[in-house]
Amino acid sequence: MPVRRKSITREKKIYDLTQMLEISKSLCSVLDSGTLIESILYICMCQMRVLGAGMYVSSDITSDFFELQDYYSGFDLDPLISYSVPQDCPLVELLTNESRCFTMSELKRHLSAKDREFIQLNSLSPSLVVPLLQKKRLAGILLLGNRIDIGDGISYSSYEKEQILNIASLAAIAINNAMLVEQATTDMMTHLKLKHYFFSVLADKIDTCVSQNQALGVLMLDIDHFKQFNDTYGHAFGDYVLTETARIISNSIRTHDLAARFGGEEFIVMLANTEASTARMVAENIRANIERFDYAMEGVHVSVTISIGVAHMAAGTKDTPKGIAEKADMALYVSKNSGRNRVSVYDASSVPEKTENEK
Repeated sequence: MPVRRKSITREKKIYDLTQMLEISKSLCSVLDSGTLIESILYICMCQMRVLGAGMYVSSDITSDFFELQDYYSGFDLDPLISYSVPQDCPLVELLTNESRCFTMSELKRHLSAKDREFIQLNSLSPSLVVPLLQKKRLAGILLLGNRIDIGDGISYSSYEKEQILNIASLAAIAINNAMLVEQATTDMMTHLKLKHYFFSVLADKIDTCVSQNQALGVLMLDIDHFKQFNDTYGHAFGDYVLTETARIISNSIRTHDLAARFGGEEFIVMLANTEASTARMVAENIRANIERFDYAMEGVHVSVTISIGVAHMAAGTKDTPKGIAEKADMALYVSKNSGRNRVSVYDASSVPEKTENEK
């Protein structure tokens, strides 16, 4: 019988090691932070047999807080509580220095029950609090929900705690890599993606649309008379116009669409799986949202308008990223040449040639 127990233990360790390798490969293949965190939560819920999981992470690499945001499943959040943890609080210091998992009863022995961070966690009733450590730096905090009782107990063994710490270590590395990629592909002023990243995603999306017989739209947008804002009110105001316009564009499209700063005061948007009529409707919605927004800074109020060009790749056809972007740009030229503050759809028969000064 002892030999049998040793054999089972060895087999389980081999199986768990294989699982860990698969988890590592899975996490390393995802660079989008939102998708990555969703994958981590799902993995932890399956591996630890829990009904819920959540993760406090930084919204960006320069943030001073870890935030739960939308990264949770199976927890009931109190709408009166702000689920954010300062990076210099006692909870973070404890998790960083101890480098181990904690139950809430264990945390209570180290932290004051009146601490805002303890009250936050206690309201969620996690079964385990796990640090996401990378090079002795906390990258986030993982919360595990109630365990599923399948006959072998609902508490965590030392071996299971070691397993979840290993997963947490892999997760911390993956999150750090994703944040570095995010920083390298994002315009720091507008928080939109950069041009080169946009075209990389657009190329992949075109291939997907072709294989799945879907349509795709691209919008090219340019703020009207932008130079006047800089010349009249200064560059700080011009930067404000850019950031607010970028925010409005982002809020006017779906999460699986993509907006990028094309350069200067110009933006570009990809609308996945979108018919021509819908692409024009989205463009018109963006134009209207910008026109009616009150751009106000330090007592100065201005009206801003934007010109938009729309290009479309119909289902069953194929275009190149450069080709469809150039068509959207030609349609944008039509909008600007027709009085600005309007949407034009690319039509090969009606697009005039640009002059040398306009190219």
